[in-house]
Amino acid sequence: MAATAPLIGSGGEADTPLPRPAGWNRLTDWLRAAIRRGVVLRWLGRTGALVPLLALLFILAVLLVEALPAARLNGAHFFYKSVWAPGGYYAPVVSTDGVKHLSGSDFGALPDIAGTLITSAIALIVGVPISIGAALFIVERLPRRLASGVGMFLELLAGIPSVVIGLWGALTFGPLIAHDITPYIARNLPDVPVLDYFRGATGNGEGMLTSGLVLAIMIIPIVASTARDLIRQVPILPREGAVALGMSDAQTARKVTLPWVSSGLIGAVVLGLGRALGETMAVAMTCGVSLGAVAPNLYGTMTTIAATIVTQLDSAFTDGTGFSVRTIAELALVLMVITLAANVGARLLVRKVSGTALPVGRGV
Repeated sequence: MAATAPLIGSGGEADTPLPRPAGWNRLTDWLRAAIRRGVVLRWLGRTGALVPLLALLFILAVLLVEALPAARLNGAHFFYKSVWAPGGYYAPVVSTDGVKHLSGSDFGALPDIAGTLITSAIALIVGVPISIGAALFIVERLPRRLASGVGMFLELLAGIPSVVIGLWGALTFGPLIAHDITPYIARNLPDVPVLDYFRGATGNGEGMLTSGLVLAIMIIPIVASTARDLIRQVPILPREGAVALGMSDAQTARKVTLPWVSSGLIGAVVLGLGRALGETMAVAMTCGVSLGAVAPNLYGTMTTIAATIVTQLDSAFTDGTGFSVRTIAELALVLMVITLAANVGARLLVRKVSGTALPVGRGV
């Protein structure tokens, strides 16, 4: 009977390992040496550091390519004109300076830029003092167990979807502000012309003030949680020394605690500002979306860059020339520039105040 080939695992020749290629041992030895010397770890770190930069450059490049035709046609008046007219669905296609668009189309981003900046300013003016005060109270006044519970709920507030907060703002918070609070404020303001911006019809709650307050509620968890963690890192000895010298708790917080973490607090405020500048759904549900017009007062309907993008993108795709989409890309590019300018400005402010950059990279 002919001999059969040995089976796998039978202890025959099939169990003998196959010979490695000639360069295999050399490659594995090089990899082991590279891992021991940390070469692989350094290259992984460099690659990981480049990914955010490459992603940012890719986004900017795509927006620039899409926005250049619109920027060439819209010109500089795009930044100071108050109009948003994409043209009729059955309007003829015309070509201006080599750019095809619907006849009658005209765009201006002044209301969007103004709405974005004003609502973000309202959010910071209202939200930052509340956040820092809450952080100080949690760290220095509440018992440890109660502080942990309050901090947990604070972090849960940051996880609520923006569409839920926007719905609450449109159905409950906005009408409350419009019917019960702002009429009283408007009636009791001094008769000074500069305060006319705080008077006017309050509507049903959709407008600039409601959007700004909703944004303030959304940034409070971010700023407060970051400020709480920073304040916990302040050494106890400087605070106890300030109290021993006769300072009150408020003076200790103002003279010792907050200056100690000033750089980090500026970073926390920038995080909140970035959330306010880019927030979309909550603002779109509470602003009233008044395209092509700047709000006449603090309570008037308005729009922001992000809200305009989300509300107009669907209809922009119906423009067969693609000019409306390119204009929205130009609007998104403006928002990117505003956000990057705010971040760079914050880093320069941190360096000026503390002499060092934020604890991320080498700074600018």
